[in-house]
Amino acid sequence: MNRGLLIVFEGIDGSGKSTQCRRLAELLNKKGIANISFAEPTRGKWGMKIRQLLEKGRNGISPDEELEWFMNDRKEDVEQNIKPALKAGKVVLMDRYYFSTAAYQGALGFDPHKIRADNEKFAPIPDRVLVFHNSPEISLERIESSREEKSAFEKRDYLIAVQNIFKSFSGPNIRYISSDPSLEIVYEQVVCEVQDLFEVKL
Repeated sequence: MNRGLLIVFEGIDGSGKSTQCRRLAELLNKKGIANISFAEPTRGKWGMKIRQLLEKGRNGISPDEELEWFMNDRKEDVEQNIKPALKAGKVVLMDRYYFSTAAYQGALGFDPHKIRADNEKFAPIPDRVLVFHNSPEISLERIESSREEKSAFEKRDYLIAVQNIFKSFSGPNIRYISSDPSLEIVYEQVVCEVQDLFEVKL
């Protein structure tokens, strides 16, 4: 391969994407396949501003400023983390990427397909995008059982709008996975959807 592989896990919070991202990383480690995992927002300067916003609410931050923060955070992530890892031939696993920005900011009124196009001008296009979907009610139940407080973004109607935008994305690299079944069944589907990217059997 001229570069490593980029596999992205997307979906609303509570869809199980983070768990499946970790499980795939564990499988790749067992197979001796060099990999590294990143999550967005990052822990960098812009990512921490976004995380504060998610936890405490927008507090006067406009949607335009918010979108700019996401773009700045991703540009840093691409240059400092994603591109170097791909150049080193690693499999890069992303827990959220620009599809999340497009979906979540799109639900605030922005054009999600323009956001996607703007990101693809500088961000590497993934080899595979796994979009996890389930009912927002299930997601909210999972969120409430695992956290003391919901993020400012985790409201039912908003999550429905976000998930509908996720479902509008298309492309040869995109796969949709229902996360309603058991973790094991979902995991088997994940492996099935990425197997063709690897020369070895996972």
